[in-house]
Amino acid sequence: MIELILPERCIACGTCAKVCPDDVLRTDAAGEPVIAHKEDCQTCYLCELFCPVDALYVSPRTAPDATVDAAALIAGGLIGSYRRELGWARGRPGGTETDLSYRMHEAFAEPFGEIWKRSGI
Repeated sequence: MIELILPERCIACGTCAKVCPDDVLRTDAAGEPVIAHKEDCQTCYLCELFCPVDALYVSPRTAPDATVDAAALIAGGLIGSYRRELGWARGRPGGTETDLSYRMHEAFAEPFGEIWKRSGI
């Protein structure tokens, strides 16, 4: 659930409000994003992914978290971490070059191949 907008990082581009599928984020008269309907947040992370300056924090929890501490999130490197892990941030290393999940078929191919050969399928 969207928990936090860091005004000191926000550049008021409005991208977060544009990509939100449920209009949870809106822009005020000055163009600054505000959390308008927090209870409608799907925790889809689109706002965090598309924010070019890592000014948002979406908690993996789907209920409001009263203990969100911006300073602790920044110090712990959690602000922008979802974006970094997916490789969405320009100039930052992604994760695809180290992701070996595409090789899962190799782990299962041999045992199942042998079973299929013996079964005559």
